[in-house]
Amino acid sequence: MSAPLSYSDYLIRILTASVYDVAVETPLEQARSLSGRLKNNILLKREDLQPVFSFKIRGAYNKMAKLPKHLLDKGVIAASAGNHAQGVALSAQRLGCRAVIVMPETTPQIKVDAVKNRGGEVVLKGISYNDAYDYAMELASAEGLTYIAPFDDPDVIAGQGTVGMEIVSQHANPIDAVFLPIGGGGLAAGVAAFIKQVRPEIKVFGVQTHDSCCMKQSVEQGKIVHLKDVGLFSDGTAVKVVGEETFRLCRDLLDGIITVDTDAICGAIKDIFDDTRSITEPAGALALAGLKTYIAGQKAENQTLIAVTSGANMNFHRLRHVSERSELGEGNEGIFAVTIPERPGSFRKFINLIGNRNITEFNYRYGDDSQAHIFVGMQTAGSQDLAVISGQLTEAGLPNVDLTHDEISKIHIRYMVGGRTDKVGNERLISFEFPERPGALARFLNHMQSDWNITLFHYRNHGADYGRILVGVDVPPKDNAAFAEFLDSLGYIYQEETDNKAYQLFLA
Repeated sequence: MSAPLSYSDYLIRILTASVYDVAVETPLEQARSLSGRLKNNILLKREDLQPVFSFKIRGAYNKMAKLPKHLLDKGVIAASAGNHAQGVALSAQRLGCRAVIVMPETTPQIKVDAVKNRGGEVVLKGISYNDAYDYAMELASAEGLTYIAPFDDPDVIAGQGTVGMEIVSQHANPIDAVFLPIGGGGLAAGVAAFIKQVRPEIKVFGVQTHDSCCMKQSVEQGKIVHLKDVGLFSDGTAVKVVGEETFRLCRDLLDGIITVDTDAICGAIKDIFDDTRSITEPAGALALAGLKTYIAGQKAENQTLIAVTSGANMNFHRLRHVSERSELGEGNEGIFAVTIPERPGSFRKFINLIGNRNITEFNYRYGDDSQAHIFVGMQTAGSQDLAVISGQLTEAGLPNVDLTHDEISKIHIRYMVGGRTDKVGNERLISFEFPERPGALARFLNHMQSDWNITLFHYRNHGADYGRILVGVDVPPKDNAAFAEFLDSLGYIYQEETDNKAYQLFLA
């Protein structure tokens, strides 16, 4: 096995990378409104403006352009459901070679069509990336195709590193920090490898989601960690295991890895739109979400901070979900469960207590003669205002629970308030995630067939690549062990939610 490349080797590879036959030097734009609001000079490196709307074209083309002619003549293959697939397809189109892209059967048609429009041969196989990868390796061996890795390859890493080269050349003035999304780690590794050698005073941070932070966990534990499941909202960075080379570089060169949640990403998508009138995909706004988290945590002011907007391959129908969640991400909306006396005048007292705050949502249904539980959304003056509201309600004798950061409340319960039953004795509440594709819901229901009665069910299509379902099941205590085995056998990501506060107040 050859020795790992040195940092100086990477510097040379980045400086001599073949990317500009197909990629463009993207602008470094100031986010004026956001800069003023956050009291820092915030710049966006607009990789969403690449020909395939993602930085991935850089690494894919650099790798393929350096292949010997006899290998190019045989063709290349990749396993991807996203931006890497389009990068490989466009690179092959420019280089005049065959490109086979193996994609999971769950891939949305818009992404399949995008690869076909670039001349790629699409093969649908399996329901996950791992299934597609395994089949791609079989095809590569059988047909003599060269596999183009999405991140764990020195030439791919060097291609992505040209983003760092451009940042340094485009902004000669001092830069305090650069923020990069991390999935497999190719972009972060390449940019850090360049910046830390030519401008070592610049801090470089990776950003991941709380539920897909494989690189962060790996760096913290000093070894590569394999995640069993990953959150799918930021699908472009939903990676269960990072590369060996990207891990080495990120471990040694990054100044830290920041994690954020879905609401923070949605807030960042809105920020980018407000300043640029462009819409990024969730992974494309991930770096900015981390930048904002950094400012809040460090109380940073008057710094120059750069976020790479890495991609814009957004399914249009996801915008409804993003819009709903962006105000929560900015701290401009809070969600509460409030208990009020079930007597005339209680609503009026509650509304008067809220004062001039704008009510964004109000859900109520009569429950019993003594108490009413209301699910209410209201405008806030930032996240710090949530505690103020809660305190005011408590002081007025109205028990309340802040549900602003409760995922089940935001995805399911806000649409279900008012449904109760006293006919179920042992209800268990389970949330599921499953790949979204035609027939997925029917497939899920067929898998759920069992001896236990389904007592609650909620599904709402958010236009995403994955579905979210909330299921209640009547499970006698003596069956708990068997039920646990049943859940594991389904093959879906799931979470027990029986103790969720909102569920207990509104549905249990």
